[in-house]
Amino acid sequence: MNSFQWRRPEILLLLLALAMPLSFGVWQALLNNFVIERANFTGAEIGLLQSVREIPGFLAFTVVFVLLLVREQRLAFISLIATGAGVAITGYFPSTIGLLCTTLLMSVGFHYYEALKTSLALQWLPKETSAIWLGRIMAAGSFASLAAYGLVWLAAEKLQLDYAWIYLIGGGITMALVAALWFAFPAFPQPHVQHKKIILRKRYWLYYALTFMGGARRQIFVVFAGFLMVEKFGYSVAEVAQLFIANHLLNLYLAPKIGRFIVRFGERRALTLEYVGLIIVFGGYALVETATAAAALYIVDHLFFSMAIAIKTYFQKIVDERDIASSAAVSFTINHIAAVIIPVAFGLMWLVSPAAVFWCGAAMAAGSLLLAQNIPALPQAGNEVRWGRVPAPEAAA
Repeated sequence: MNSFQWRRPEILLLLLALAMPLSFGVWQALLNNFVIERANFTGAEIGLLQSVREIPGFLAFTVVFVLLLVREQRLAFISLIATGAGVAITGYFPSTIGLLCTTLLMSVGFHYYEALKTSLALQWLPKETSAIWLGRIMAAGSFASLAAYGLVWLAAEKLQLDYAWIYLIGGGITMALVAALWFAFPAFPQPHVQHKKIILRKRYWLYYALTFMGGARRQIFVVFAGFLMVEKFGYSVAEVAQLFIANHLLNLYLAPKIGRFIVRFGERRALTLEYVGLIIVFGGYALVETATAAAALYIVDHLFFSMAIAIKTYFQKIVDERDIASSAAVSFTINHIAAVIIPVAFGLMWLVSPAAVFWCGAAMAAGSLLLAQNIPALPQAGNEVRWGRVPAPEAAA
């Protein structure tokens, strides 16, 4: 057997999926407690911070222009190193301005990497089994998240380390691992030369709409569900870390199975299941009065994120292969249009009625459910939607 047989694109994608959560998971698990205890944040400040975090996502389309100078694979490495660096220094700046700056650095790397990860996966993975591989990649990320949250629990609860040390360890591990992967793997060829310009096509409209709605409702979970756990129910750093551990233990087991479910039953059924579940979960957040029930909702909410694989595989089946890199970047911008606005706007709403924030999330899930019904049973170029089909191809915008 060739000793270098493991140096394959899908293995690199799996290992990069391990690298990201080792820093971002630490940042996420510590954030709510850190900003409340050290920076005296309220709902308004956390909303501002999360909006700033999403600005690089809104500007993710600029990755297309950076690709004129740097290959996708190399830029993915650089982006992950920037993420680790931003996390590593977070604990040394416990102020509003300091957190805005470190979060911005972390977020630029995070969002560039996420756009590039999607692009590389859709180029390197075969269409017939991409959902299965994407499930495995998601499971790898969950495994790394478990390690990150376990690190947070051990460092905060048992070793009593300061926030600054925990952030430094998490960010440093990501940077070291990415540096090792950079030297260990060759530069893999791309099957199709990618457009180095902004691509917008009318026939992708349903993908754009699903992506926009996904970005809007995701903010309810990322920003406000976690904040609810700390502000209303008084969860400690260790307890938040334990919640994340439970989430990712389940995801580690279920994500590959969800990938196989999508391959067998199709994207429309998978997304229908996700959005019906989310309507129930967000309604539950609005009404919940006990910490145990809130924790159960939080875990179920997180599990539905694996279903989002179906949006990517739907797009892979309808896209012109030369559009993948540009479209992955543009879709991240679309995903973050609402993400830039919602944390600030809903942060102010939170001061008046936290329940109203979650009822809005339920409405977003209902809108996504309607959109998902337009996905055909066998999506492909020329058969992108069940209703509202664009009959002829058009030039890139």
